[in-house]
Amino acid sequence: MVPDSPLSYVDLSHNSLSGSLPDCWRQLKLLVFLNLESNDLSGTIPSSMSSLHSMETLRLRNNSFTGELPSSLKNCFRLVLLDLGENKLTGNIQAWVGTSLKNLIVLRLRSNKFYGNIPSTICHLSFVQVLDISFNNLSGTIPACFNNFTAMALNQSSSNMVSHQYFLSYSYWNGSGSLHLPQDTALYVDYALVIWKGIEQEYGRTLGLLKIIDLSNNSLVGEIPEELGSLFGLISLNLSRNNLTGTIPSRIGQEKCLESLDFSHNQLSGQIPTGIADLNFLAKLDLSSNQLTGKIPTSTQLQSFSPSVYSGNPGLCGPPLSDCEDDRTTRHPSATVTEKNTGESEKWVNRSSLYAGMGVGFSVGFWGLWGPLLISNSWRRTYFLLLNNMADKLCLIISPRHA
Repeated sequence: MVPDSPLSYVDLSHNSLSGSLPDCWRQLKLLVFLNLESNDLSGTIPSSMSSLHSMETLRLRNNSFTGELPSSLKNCFRLVLLDLGENKLTGNIQAWVGTSLKNLIVLRLRSNKFYGNIPSTICHLSFVQVLDISFNNLSGTIPACFNNFTAMALNQSSSNMVSHQYFLSYSYWNGSGSLHLPQDTALYVDYALVIWKGIEQEYGRTLGLLKIIDLSNNSLVGEIPEELGSLFGLISLNLSRNNLTGTIPSRIGQEKCLESLDFSHNQLSGQIPTGIADLNFLAKLDLSSNQLTGKIPTSTQLQSFSPSVYSGNPGLCGPPLSDCEDDRTTRHPSATVTEKNTGESEKWVNRSSLYAGMGVGFSVGFWGLWGPLLISNSWRRTYFLLLNNMADKLCLIISPRHA
């Protein structure tokens, strides 16, 4: 009987390995870390991997593996990181992923051919911080139980890193065939390729700080669950390029840690919740190509984005898009109203001026003529003498004509 291998760490990534994996994993029961990513491996994932009860990290991404997700992996219950992205795997995402792999922190099934609904049992992954099942053919609705992702609901992380401790073993056979295993421990800091703010980057020593959900590029339908708003520690949420309907949940504004939010290319309607204006750390936003309406909430953050962020929503208005009709009316009244108001103002001004002028003229004329006569005796005598002289002259002029 061949004894179990003391191997705990195997990294054959980024080579030119091809063909299928041998079905000989039963002797590697002490294996903690297996990395075969970025090769040209094909075929199905061997069922003998069910014996890897100690495995905490399995990386098979960027190969050409086919077939369904093998149920044998549910026996790898210690898995913390499972990355099967960029392969040709098909079938459903099985319910056992959530019920058997409850220690997962990173689940990455991106860019495969998975179809069917997202199983509600995935909500049992209370420790998950990176959930990336984008670029598949998934349908159905987003489970409302995503609020059970306890680690994403916390504003802080227990550790900046996702690390594993494993044994460095030095083995040899003595003459009697017995295996001696002098051992030492080592610490491995895990990493993951993550698309964040639209850029794919590798995160290692800060992986534990990331809290990301990416369900983009599928065929998901229905409304965005309000329960997503309770994931207060979430820093990136990407639901773009699906067939989601309904409104943007108002509780999204409670996710104060959000730095990246992408709901583009869906069929969302209604107004943008005012709470989004309170997302002070938001560095990437894309709400384009929906059916959103109304005025874009006002905040330094939302108005600083490019108009393309809101494009493809004919009913949206307000900066950085064109002004809303109400704003134009308030700041620039219509010509008819302006002319009417102007005419009434001018009419009122003209009448007031006329009446005021008449009053002043009457007062000046009255006091200018009668004032001196009432005040001064000499002025009165002179005035009446002048009148008598004028009367006499008038009589002399008129009398000859009647003679």
